Amino acid sequence: MKPHYLLIFLSAGYISWAQAEIYKKVDADGHVTYSSAPTKGSKKIDLGPLTIVPSPAHARNNATPSDSLKVDSATQKNRDNLRRKILEEELSTEQKLIEEARQNLINGKEHPEILKDKDGKNYLNAAKYEENIKALQSQVTLHEKNIEALKSELLKLK
Repeated sequence: MKPHYLLIFLSAGYISWAQAEIYKKVDADGHVTYSSAPTKGSKKIDLGPLTIVPSPAHARNNATPSDSLKVDSATQKNRDNLRRKILEEELSTEQKLIEEARQNLINGKEHPEILKDKDGKNYLNAAKYEENIKALQSQVTLHEKNIEALKSELLKLK
C-alpha cells in the first residue's frame, strides 16, 4: 500500500471516531437543553452525516472578472452626477452652518453671562464662560472638518 493511501485511510478512521452523540431534553417549562452526555428524560438526536458546503466568500474568490457585475458608462456617469449633486448640497448646508457657528462664537465672546451676587455686584462666571466658548469653538471646528471632507470627496469625482 502506498503511504498516502495509508494516511487517507487513517484520517478517515479518525474522523469517524470524532463524531459525538447529541442529546436533547425539554423540561416542564419548555426550556430546551442540548448535551453530549445522556441525562434523565433526554433523547438522542441523529444528525446524519456531516457535509461541508463552500462558503460564499470562497466561491466569490474563484469568480472570474467576466462573472462580476458590470455597470455601463452612462449608468456610472449618472451615479457620479447624483453623488456630486448630493455632495454639493451637503457642502452648501455645511457652509451655512459654519457661518452660524462662527456668529454664535462671536456673540458668545462679546456677550458673556453676567451674574449678580447678594450685594448686587456683577461678575463673570469664568468657568461657565470658558465652557461655553469651548463648546462654540468645537462646533466651528466640526463644520470646518466637514467642509474639508466634502471638498476632498468632490475633488475625487472630477
